[in-house]
Order: sequence, then C-alpha cells, then structure tokens
Amino acid sequence: MSHVTLVTDDDLARARRDPAFRYQLAVTNLRMLLDEINKLRERNDAVDCQEIREGVKLAVQLSELLQRIGGAARAARAA
Repeated sequence: MSHVTLVTDDDLARARRDPAFRYQLAVTNLRMLLDEINKLRERNDAVDCQEIREGVKLAVQLSELLQRIGGAARAARAA
C-alpha cells in the first residue's frame, strides 16, 4: 500500500488563503485517487466495482474543482 499523507488543519487553512497551494493539494489528491482506482481495476473483484464507481465520482468532483480553481487563478492574473 502506498504512503498516504493526511491533510492537516494547517494545510486546509493554508489552502483557503493560497490558491496555488489549494490547486496543488487537489492535484496531489486526484493523482493519489486515480492510482488507487487503477489498483482496484487490476483486482477485478465484484466488490471493488462499487468502490471504483465511488472513486470515479470523486475524481470527477476533484477535476471540476481543479477547473474552477484554475479558472479563478487565470481571472485573477488577468485583472
């Protein structure tokens, strides 16, 4: 199993203040989620199908968040 670093309260507070850190935090977590989904796909277990579906839904939510963060950052730079 891969090493998972939990997000701390300090990380969350920094993410609220720092858009670049918030973006990187989301990217890191999306990458970790996709890696775990791929591991589940390799096992090809019926129980894992539900976990894969849930993981994919979460991955879509994280991707949408990244698009919003990226769009907000671009708008702020243009202003």
